[in-house]
Amino acid sequence: MSMMYNNKYPWADRLLRAFLNLIHRLLLIGLVGELGLVVSASAQSIEAVNAKTGSIRGTVTDVGDDPVSDATVVLHGPADERLAAVTTDDGSFAFPNVTPGIVYQINVTAEGFLGWSSSITVEPGQEKILGEVKLPTLAVQRAVTVTYSSKEVAAQQLQAEEHQRVLGFIPNIYVTYEPHPEPLTAKMKFHLAYKGLTHPTFFTFEGLWAGVEQAADTPNYRLGAKGYGERFGANLASGTSEALFGNAILPSLLHQDPRYFYRGSGTKGSRAWHAILAPFVCQGDNGKSQPNYSQWGGSLISASLSTAYYPESNRGAGLVFRNFGTSMGLHIVLGLAQEFVLGKFTSKHKDQ
Repeated sequence: MSMMYNNKYPWADRLLRAFLNLIHRLLLIGLVGELGLVVSASAQSIEAVNAKTGSIRGTVTDVGDDPVSDATVVLHGPADERLAAVTTDDGSFAFPNVTPGIVYQINVTAEGFLGWSSSITVEPGQEKILGEVKLPTLAVQRAVTVTYSSKEVAAQQLQAEEHQRVLGFIPNIYVTYEPHPEPLTAKMKFHLAYKGLTHPTFFTFEGLWAGVEQAADTPNYRLGAKGYGERFGANLASGTSEALFGNAILPSLLHQDPRYFYRGSGTKGSRAWHAILAPFVCQGDNGKSQPNYSQWGGSLISASLSTAYYPESNRGAGLVFRNFGTSMGLHIVLGLAQEFVLGKFTSKHKDQ
């Protein structure tokens, strides 16, 4: 039917084709135009977004203005929003697309440095450059073990005692002004004895004491220079034996301290009683008070040995106990002098 129609009316067929071509072209033009509108709208949307976001840039350095590379820079925003960056070799970092109007917390951390943090907000389209982001160097903490050495402290205290001088020249080494002195070792006790026996004042004192005995004609040595020499030699022997046994040998064996412990405080009566008791009560190496067997034994042994070189008329038990009593009495007088007199004129005591 259509073939008969087309053959009968050829102009209608041409008209129909022209109409269809027109419709096709119009549809194609419309599609292209719509696509152009979509692309244009998308571009405008992207431009609008770019116009609304901001950026943050900065450089991380140490306190010496040297760049810190490989530092971690983190932006913390609301709703767990998190942006991170790592500094380059020159210490720089950048966040190109940051939502404006939001308060971000920026944290910077790097190995070997203390952290840095701050709050920051950008405006739409703003490129915010941070000022000084300086990381202080992390201080290295080392565990230090402090050990207390009683021997080392005792050695230091002993060294100070060796320099104690009365009136600047007379040794005063057998007194300690420390409130809680450390106990001496046996070697230190012998060292003190050696220092005392080799100082010129020891020989001077024994020489003066021999002169006193010469004037009193005791012991029963002859008079004259020879008798003085005998008395001087006897005093040296007695002084040496008492110092060795009373200040070194017995204190080492019995673990007792041969020094006088200066009190310096309290009533005069309590201080005097402390000085009087010193030859009879001493402090042990364990820090406890105990009978002063070292002082008793040193004085008694020295008095006993004197019978070997004293004149026959002066020998016997009476001489031994008389010399023992004299020695103990002298130690009482020396203790009182240490407590009330010598301490004021001892150089080391003044420095404390």
